[in-house]
Amino acid sequence: MNQPLAGYAPAPVTARMENHGNHMLKVAMQTGHDLFARVGSMVAYEGFVQYEPNPSAVRQIAKDWLTGEGAPLMKCSGDGLLYLADYGANVVVINLNGEGISVNATNLLAFDAHLTWGVERVKGLAKFAGQGLWNTKISGQGWVALTSRGKPIVVDCGGGEDETYVDPDALVAWSPNLKVKGKRSFRAQSLIGRGSGEAYQMAFSGQGIVVVQPSEDSTDRLRVRG
Repeated sequence: MNQPLAGYAPAPVTARMENHGNHMLKVAMQTGHDLFARVGSMVAYEGFVQYEPNPSAVRQIAKDWLTGEGAPLMKCSGDGLLYLADYGANVVVINLNGEGISVNATNLLAFDAHLTWGVERVKGLAKFAGQGLWNTKISGQGWVALTSRGKPIVVDCGGGEDETYVDPDALVAWSPNLKVKGKRSFRAQSLIGRGSGEAYQMAFSGQGIVVVQPSEDSTDRLRVRG
């Protein structure tokens, strides 16, 4: 191999899911260990890997999503190496050891098919967003890959009395055992242009983490269900 290109070759497999650089996910596929991944996220694969878009297991759960909301998923199965990406977004790999994670569906790249998952209402926000916001909760023993528009920060809420406040347009994921509530504020700068000047944040408290991306693209965030 050309010496300058050799540095981009994949490293030997050491885990089910691994980063290849900051913007690509490498998955070691094995028969009987299926994967759910975002439709269109496959960029390359080695070996024999098959894809089933919108499988029945996904349709049953995703029926709770509004049209155009959530993450269209495909089932991946087979043997080999699978590479996934999402338009150059940073990839964050999490190995769940019996815990859970609540994920903004648009930040969900892939997860082991045997994990327990579903769409759940985000409690404590109904009065701020009509009937509330919805997220995807994943739990069990296995691997999950998230995306972030830029390098994220992982905030440890610490279990103290102080709350952690996050702009929902920048929220990626959080520990589902955290308490969540909304806080409404008034921002004078929002009066410029079409803004109303009113905004709200999500307040987290308890023992757990919050993953925040350096982006406030409101077209890409938690969806409001009316």
